[in-house]
Amino acid sequence: MERLKVNLCGIEMDNPIIPASGTFGYGYEFAELYDINVLGTFSFKGTTKEPRFGNPTPRIAECPNGMINAVGLQNPGVEKVISEELPKLSKCFNKKVMANVSGFSVEDYAYTCEKLDKCDQVGWLEVNVSCPNVHGGGMSFGTSPEAAAEVVRAVKAVTTKPVIVKLSPNVTDIVSIAKACEEAGADGISLINTLLGMRIDLKTKKPVIANKMGGFSGPAIFPVAVRMVYQVSHAVNIPVVGMGGVSSAEDVIELMLAGATAVEVGAANLVDPYICRDIINELPAAMDKYGINTLEEIIGGVK
Repeated sequence: MERLKVNLCGIEMDNPIIPASGTFGYGYEFAELYDINVLGTFSFKGTTKEPRFGNPTPRIAECPNGMINAVGLQNPGVEKVISEELPKLSKCFNKKVMANVSGFSVEDYAYTCEKLDKCDQVGWLEVNVSCPNVHGGGMSFGTSPEAAAEVVRAVKAVTTKPVIVKLSPNVTDIVSIAKACEEAGADGISLINTLLGMRIDLKTKKPVIANKMGGFSGPAIFPVAVRMVYQVSHAVNIPVVGMGGVSSAEDVIELMLAGATAVEVGAANLVDPYICRDIINELPAAMDKYGINTLEEIIGGVK
């Protein structure tokens, strides 16, 4: 449907809906439930240079209006993603996919991005400098404008595809970090990743998850996402991908009015695996309800 189309960093998408990294695997699992080609694209599971087993269990804690996770970037490593996961995905998804990349050094990021940049299936590189649950990893890059910019420069030096930098909300000044990434050559910004949260079991008097703290996501963080997308989109001249607690067509419209070009759906996939398909189906009626002709015309509509 033409009225749903958006252009993200030079690549046209049928609609702005993107399942977020870590909530959609490598895609083919969800393809058993519905035709995932209805999606704009999706961001596949966070990928690192080396395989990672992840954090000890338990890794998940439920909360009112959300959840805390500390999975720890469990993944088979970039070599196996390219040799095993992407070939399986190609059998059920015929669009460009977004590759989510994490690292523990600037060199890690550059190595992994350079490998994925050579894959024809990959349309965008989403460079995650914001993971809050890996010791010594992403969060330290995402909380400093200088460190984030250093990662961007290293990745841009070895890649040709659009680089979208995923930022942490666990900072006091999100705008300065976004602007530093833009100045370093980033093609887009995605935000927000999870807030840092914690739960304690009253019976055992111990943290609910083994990692003590983890990423808090779900509907409760949506107002924070709207605020940060608004701030960043009005401060930079590159596209913003918004996310954080999205669970309805109305949420998508709200984030786009705040300034998002595309919208990722995260925790809601873990509650309802059909949620992205349903949001896409519900968008036209929601647009009609609010007098919206095309989604592109509302991007950044709130000044």
